[in-house]
Amino acid sequence: MSRRDRRRDRAAERLEAWVPKTRLGKMVQEGRISSMDEVFLSGLKISEFQIVDALIPDLQEEVIDVNLVQKQTDAGEKSRFKAIVAVGNRDGYIGLGSGKARQVRTAIEKAAASARLNIVPVKRGCGSWECGCGKPHSVPFQVEGKCGGVRVVIVPGPRGLGLVASEVAKVILGLAGVKDLWVRSYGSTRTVPSYAYAIFDGLRKTYALITQADWVR
Repeated sequence: MSRRDRRRDRAAERLEAWVPKTRLGKMVQEGRISSMDEVFLSGLKISEFQIVDALIPDLQEEVIDVNLVQKQTDAGEKSRFKAIVAVGNRDGYIGLGSGKARQVRTAIEKAAASARLNIVPVKRGCGSWECGCGKPHSVPFQVEGKCGGVRVVIVPGPRGLGLVASEVAKVILGLAGVKDLWVRSYGSTRTVPSYAYAIFDGLRKTYALITQADWVR
């Protein structure tokens, strides 16, 4: 059994044992909301990660970074693992979250649940003046993301260019469903958590600007 199949089975088990506690969760379980688009249009906050598993069954996970962090207490040093996990369906949805625990597996599970709660839609398009094909293979315009001492600029590219970015950025952008663009990075890019969240911030800002295609006719 492949890793993807195991993850799918675990998600199915979580859904079977899920008892919704929020209004949105009950609406999803009752079938009154059947897509993530309806969730964002409703304006209700996602407070249960099972909602995302129910509405996006083909969700994929990727571990971005795992580090050992230490905290000084009165009893001495307390060591825990911190994980950064990205989730996405490679078709316009991306989430990023972090989790801490004494064991690596538990930290990854916490980060995956946090990433589901932070999932956002990504507006895709063809914003490159070199292309103009009109297909959603890139981002519709240039966006900028920031986190800590890292700043990134995501520039739309022509079809066939690929992802001109670091390996961390390629993982997050691939899960979001964009295929052709440039990423310009500034600052402390070796700090993986800040760099990953800067990329995520840039993708989240694709819906900050209303384009002509979003106008209600």
